[in-house]
Amino acid sequence: MASRTTHSDPVLGTRSLNRATLARQLLLSRAAMSAEDAVAHLLGLQAQNVKPPYFQLHARLAGFRPAELAELMESRRVVRMVTMRSTIHSHTAHDALTLRPLVQGARDREVSHFRKGLAGVDLERLGELARAFVEAGPRTMGEIREELLGYWPDADPQALSVAARCRLPLVQVTPRGVWGRSGQVRLTTLEQWLGGRAAAPQVPAQQALDDAVLRYLGAFGPASVKDMQVWAGLTRLGEAFARLRPRLAVFRDENGVELFDLPDAPRPDAGTPAPPRFLPEFDNLLLSHADRTRVIAPEAKGRSWTGNQAHRTLLVDGFLGGLWRLADGTLTVELFGEPSKTQRDEIVAEGERLIAGMAEPGGTGRVRFGSIRG
Repeated sequence: MASRTTHSDPVLGTRSLNRATLARQLLLSRAAMSAEDAVAHLLGLQAQNVKPPYFQLHARLAGFRPAELAELMESRRVVRMVTMRSTIHSHTAHDALTLRPLVQGARDREVSHFRKGLAGVDLERLGELARAFVEAGPRTMGEIREELLGYWPDADPQALSVAARCRLPLVQVTPRGVWGRSGQVRLTTLEQWLGGRAAAPQVPAQQALDDAVLRYLGAFGPASVKDMQVWAGLTRLGEAFARLRPRLAVFRDENGVELFDLPDAPRPDAGTPAPPRFLPEFDNLLLSHADRTRVIAPEAKGRSWTGNQAHRTLLVDGFLGGLWRLADGTLTVELFGEPSKTQRDEIVAEGERLIAGMAEPGGTGRVRFGSIRG
């Protein structure tokens, strides 16, 4: 969508954007809301690994206990499945039913990248066969692949797996994703897993997209069109923002990029204190904008990764300020700079809270400063 920014649009500096986003993300102060309500407010939790959703909620909610999210998983009120950016997220059952169709077009395009390995494969029939197979009992991806190879032995095995994952709304069944338990990834359809609760609301596609835009702004705004496209893994969202423009507040950043927001959403003063927060690898705060300088200063860019490994991150004064590792009850914190004594004391206090709420029993139960890669 062509920019319509004018000099009359208020400008939001980097710190103002930082504080606004932290407020939406429940990271300026812990929220007194249930884990289920928080998962809904945040439009899901990044969940490539099992533990990050629990750490995301610990950083955001007052009195959070891992058992609370585990119970939601076991009662099937929260599920793990592929949605935005073709990655695993933990969603409420309602959002799984409404957000997965929103990204189906992107999943169809993903399959098209594997068309050479799917020569001669009837994708409609593949979807039907895979659905019947996983609904007869949860299956591993390897089992799904072997089943489909029986029908198309000349197809590329990986391409068959991708096609099944993209064509069907597959959920990872418990105990996978349950705190304190382990389990191989086994899959069935969302409809099978939710049973009688699987009736998706009958909402026109345009309204569903508009609703998603408003919810995204509520959780990640102020934001540009491109920001939401990065979060969702979608393109061509400009028309939706154009439809909603009369209902939105319009700003621009210091580079002149047009930003949209809900008129009544919180936009705290840039000087609002931001306490330290320990975030897991792949936290959505760091992945849901095209321009991530609102959280990651230029000098810290790339420091949350080593090769293909994502590190757990520490926010200091609202920005990426270090990395951390929790092992054997000891929290090791690697800082990028030298904090003030007050900030250091706050980091220790927050670290002790993390150990008390999230560490496995035993260990030293202490916070130490050093390299996590040493």
